Formats: sequence, structure tokens, C-alpha cells
Amino acid sequence: MSAIVRVAPSFQEKLWGSTGLAPWFPEPEQKIGEVWFDSPNLPLIKFLFTTERLSVQVHPWDEYAREHENANGKTEMWHILRAAPGAKVAAGFREPTTQDAVRDGALSGTIEAMLNWVMVRPGDTIFIPAGTVHAIGAGLAMCEIQQHSDITYRLYDYGRPRELHLDKAIEVSSLGPCPARVALPVRCPYFHTEKFEVRGEAQKNPFDRSAGFIVLAGEGLINGEPFLPGEVYELPAGEELSIRGVATILRTYIP
Repeated sequence: MSAIVRVAPSFQEKLWGSTGLAPWFPEPEQKIGEVWFDSPNLPLIKFLFTTERLSVQVHPWDEYAREHENANGKTEMWHILRAAPGAKVAAGFREPTTQDAVRDGALSGTIEAMLNWVMVRPGDTIFIPAGTVHAIGAGLAMCEIQQHSDITYRLYDYGRPRELHLDKAIEVSSLGPCPARVALPVRCPYFHTEKFEVRGEAQKNPFDRSAGFIVLAGEGLINGEPFLPGEVYELPAGEELSIRGVATILRTYIP
């Protein structure tokens, strides 16, 4: 029936990752932190799983990244799928600060207390524009949608023996609060993302651009192909979409 294509996953081992990937993926032997779905026609799509805190970090905007890294910047969003009791993320600072204070906080570890930490639950969405200092806590599973870039500047890493990038990080850091918690749909220059529920049968008219369909929950048929949680499908521009089943799905595309 269809020209829809299943995007192949790529599993990335991380020291902060998890072996508890169900119901989206089989249980691995090693700790998996990220599962990538990479297509040049779509935003970069990832599933993230955390059992430890990730570093305090920031991503540059396009102009800075192109000048200093010969790469794109990185704006991203997180849609929370699972959260242990008390699980938190940080986005931006609790109050306006200075570059000197950020440097001092990164060197001493007090930067953690400077950040705006918020408790999250399944269904929450967090938007992280480039330049927003952020961190992800333990006990989370989330779907991340982002620009095609892996440029990350670490400010603080809890004593782990990994490189920090203080000078560049401080240059690109926004030095104030960030209203990170948002409602879907998310629209920015790099991606649009919306969530929809299928209960029975859904038909969508042809889209004028390629779109990715991320199965968060449920199962059924998408253009005649059986789907399960954790799968991502790409629908080329101009193609119609037909879904049968019971499912929660994110649709994302590059505007």
C-alpha cells in the first residue's frame, strides 16, 4: 500500500544508561543511554534512558557552531515517557547570573544549585533552545527531537573523568531563567512536533514534506505495516497516511 519506511534504530551505550528499555525495546546486556533514529529528511529522533544524572551542559546556536565546530547548533525538545518518583530535569538558571558566577559554579559544583530544576511526569514536554544550560536527572525515559548535531559543551560532570568545555560553554550560555515546560505542539525553526491518539482508524491527507511518526504506545497497522512501541516511520512528502489500531504517536517534521 505504502511508501512508508521504517527508520532503523542505532543503540548507543552510555555510562548513565539503563537496561530497562521496555516496552519500547528489548532488554540489552549493556547500559543503553540513547537510541537514535537518523534520517536526513527528518529531525534527529532519540529515545533516552537514564539511571544516573547526565552532565550539566549547553549546546551552541547555529552561527557559533558553524564558526567554531563546522556543524549545526542544537535546539531540542524532550517528551517524558516514564519518570521515577522525584525525577527531575533542569533548564536555565533560577535567577539571572553572570559568566563569572557560572564559571565559579562549574568549578566548585555549586552550578547544580543555580539551575532551575523541575519535577517531571509522563506526558510533560520540555523545550531547550540552543544556549540553555540544562541537565537530565536519573530515572527517566524520554523521546528527544533535535537538530542534526551532536555538539555539546559540558560545564560540570559530577567528578566523572570527562572533558569539560568551560570557555565555549560560557560563551554560548543564556544567563537567565528559561520557561522550558511547554505544551504540544512544539513549533520552532528546526522542527514541528505534535501528538495524536489513534482509537480505531485514522486517515491523514498528504503532507507537503516528509514526516516522522514515533510510536510511543500501542500497536496496529500504519499504511498496512504492523507497528509496535519504539518504532519510527518516515512518510515521504505527498504520501497519504492510514493508521489502524490503538496508539499514541508523535509526528515530527522539518518546517
